[in-house]
Amino acid sequence: MPHKVLKTKDWFHPDGFPVAVERRTPQEPFGLHAHEFAEIVLITSGKGIHETGTESYPLAAGDVFVIGGSRPHDYHSMDQLCLINVLFQPEKLHWNTDDLTHLPGYHALFTLEPVWRKRHQFRSRLRLNPTELGTAMSLIDDLDRELVGRKPGFRFMAMASFMGLVGFFSRCYNNSPGADSVALLRIGRAMSHLEMYYSEPSISVEELAGIAHMSKRSFMRAFQAATNLSPIAYLIQLRINRAAQLLRRHPELTVTEIALQTGFTDSNYFARQFRLSRNITPTEYRRAGKR
Repeated sequence: MPHKVLKTKDWFHPDGFPVAVERRTPQEPFGLHAHEFAEIVLITSGKGIHETGTESYPLAAGDVFVIGGSRPHDYHSMDQLCLINVLFQPEKLHWNTDDLTHLPGYHALFTLEPVWRKRHQFRSRLRLNPTELGTAMSLIDDLDRELVGRKPGFRFMAMASFMGLVGFFSRCYNNSPGADSVALLRIGRAMSHLEMYYSEPSISVEELAGIAHMSKRSFMRAFQAATNLSPIAYLIQLRINRAAQLLRRHPELTVTEIALQTGFTDSNYFARQFRLSRNITPTEYRRAGKR
């Protein structure tokens, strides 16, 4: 179905900061559209229908969901539907998620739920209770103030507010009671396990399936559908990302030591996998970082 694509240059400040806030009180008819960026949508009041081009889902106050840039969507049958869009450019954030990735709710809300929305008919969305909704709106107000004022230091403060919002939503999803949310959290727990224990050389698909309370076959199929990677390929990529950080930040460590610290038992295998992923050897990557 034809749709327009919203351009980054039209929705973000010219200074290039990769986060913006758009309020719709109420949301007006807009038409089916996609974006060059992603957005977190928070429904603050009213009702409506969220359309993705092929499916439609009811919306109500407290609903939170993430829209990837390439996914067309629209709203219709609106009854005083009010919402806030927190726009962000994932490729330009350059933020340190640190132990946020240890939260199953983070993976469930930002990675799994958008992919499984059709399968779960939107029942796996996050729905905030009134107290949580009030907290979320307060966090967004803080973010919006920094973005509007743009005083010295606003980048630090706005990014802190954005990270606080993402962390809050992730924690809320962690406590989501719905059966479909629980199903996503199970896979999210396996992803969090990988984030925490990627350096352990003995991680197996059987172990991850057990954490997700799924059969090995079902787990592998679900994981692949959500991430476009097998669990082992995801683990290898995770290890390589961590190794790349160590190569840049710790020149006192040898390539072999970094390989062992990130879960590779063979430095030659590590070097091959690193080159496949980055099109450069670990040693060349380290040298490039010094330029």
